Amino acid sequence: MAAEMKFAKSHEWIRPEENGLATVGISSYAVEALTDLVFMQLPPVGKKVKAGESIGEIESVKAVSDLYAPVSGEIVEVNAALPNQLETLGTDPYGAGWIVRIKPDDPSEMDSLLDRAAYEAQIAS
Repeated sequence: MAAEMKFAKSHEWIRPEENGLATVGISSYAVEALTDLVFMQLPPVGKKVKAGESIGEIESVKAVSDLYAPVSGEIVEVNAALPNQLETLGTDPYGAGWIVRIKPDDPSEMDSLLDRAAYEAQIAS
């Protein structure tokens, strides 16, 4: 996991990119907790989102869970291959398993998210 990665309490991760965009996915902990993934709904490119707003759903044999935007901004890219290759979330959740790329309205919003140590403390408790 990259040190610059931040986490939402709802288990999404976000990583700022050099081009001003931010890549978003879900943590390996969330993938393991969901177990057998069967369906994923991604948001449309161009959708404006607010931090904490649902941007899609992921469904396992156990439950349907919302995916939340860690920051406000515009969805500029979605990982279109992911819904047909959900196993990628389990094998590479912080790389090929990215979900969306957001153009943040205010990149400083990421400062309020958890760093890796704080996130790991949260999931350990």
